[in-house]
Amino acid sequence: MTKNNIDSGDLNSLNTLAAGLVHEIKNPLNAISINLQLLNEDLQNRNSEKDSKMSRRVRLLQKEVSRLDSILSDFLRFAKKYELHLEVCDINEVIDSVLDFISPEAMQNSIRIFKSFDTKLPKCNLDSNIIKQALLNVILNAQQAMPKGGELIVRTYGNDENIFIDITDTGVGIERDKIDKIFQVYYSTKKNGTGLGLPAAKRIIEESKGTISIRSEDGKGSSFLIKLPVNSKAQEE
Repeated sequence: MTKNNIDSGDLNSLNTLAAGLVHEIKNPLNAISINLQLLNEDLQNRNSEKDSKMSRRVRLLQKEVSRLDSILSDFLRFAKKYELHLEVCDINEVIDSVLDFISPEAMQNSIRIFKSFDTKLPKCNLDSNIIKQALLNVILNAQQAMPKGGELIVRTYGNDENIFIDITDTGVGIERDKIDKIFQVYYSTKKNGTGLGLPAAKRIIEESKGTISIRSEDGKGSSFLIKLPVNSKAQEE
């Protein structure tokens, strides 16, 4: 069966199977994590050189288990079927809540956040919770692109029909031949990236009847432009 021949029913079934598989894997993974923690606590109470080496190996295993759990969680969020719960919301307030959430880590990584919000934007009819998830994915991607610090600039503007969110970073940027791949599932330019954050953001935004695009220059940073309709219901009709 080719990708083009998969209908929505088949896709929903695949998503359900994938979600079930992830849960089946996460349960024993959690048990492994707990037992590794207990084992490491026992080893730390001993003083022999052999036990110290074993403790370092256990910590390495704990790190890998944590990484696998994070990958599975990202996949579960990506495979999840979104059911939109539309509500009237202020997009500036939605963005502010995301920036408040990430600001402590941003400060720790020497990233300065600048905001330029259009205070006259109309209220939107959107699912604010999943839009927050999409924005968080994009902003975390921008933050990860600035390992040595930098600036994160978030700007909003719009009209009666659409609202625009511009998220710009002064990070490492993306090479020209890689820009077209940035929204592909499992494609990542980062060493430990899962390749699911930006595809998930794109999927959420498109299911909200919006669009997302990127401009980037290698070594100088990237800019994501998100367009969202003021009224998703009107767009759908």
